[in-house]
Amino acid sequence: MWRCCGRSLSLRYRTSSTRPLNRLRATRGNDQGSALVEFLGVAIMVVIIGLALIQLVFALHVRNTLQSTASAGAQHAALADRSPADGAARAIDLAQQSLGSISVEAEGREESISGVSVASVTVSAPVPLVGMWGAGRIAVTGRAIEEGRT
Repeated sequence: MWRCCGRSLSLRYRTSSTRPLNRLRATRGNDQGSALVEFLGVAIMVVIIGLALIQLVFALHVRNTLQSTASAGAQHAALADRSPADGAARAIDLAQQSLGSISVEAEGREESISGVSVASVTVSAPVPLVGMWGAGRIAVTGRAIEEGRT
């Protein structure tokens, strides 16, 4: 023990005490399992975003397929010996081969654009929102200049 200015100074230091370690262990126990909860939260969000992206790609596939079938139906209807109804039937056949169970409707008609006779085929189908089921319809139109008619 040391004395200075009428006071006694002690050189005793706490080198090891169990109280602070017990507090540390008690707070560590509260974090147990938090990595699992964080992983599940992130994994669920990644799965939801992935499924939404797949559904968007599927909806774009349906739209592009309908556009292609409408164009092919219009080209078929524009042939010299074909009618717009033939083009609509061709578009429905192609769409059902490509899309399977999605119900497709088509309408063919003759139009005149700037004095030029044009075969037009409009194809419509449901917009797939959840799997193959959807709400609302998407309609696309294909046009082709008719052969031998002006």
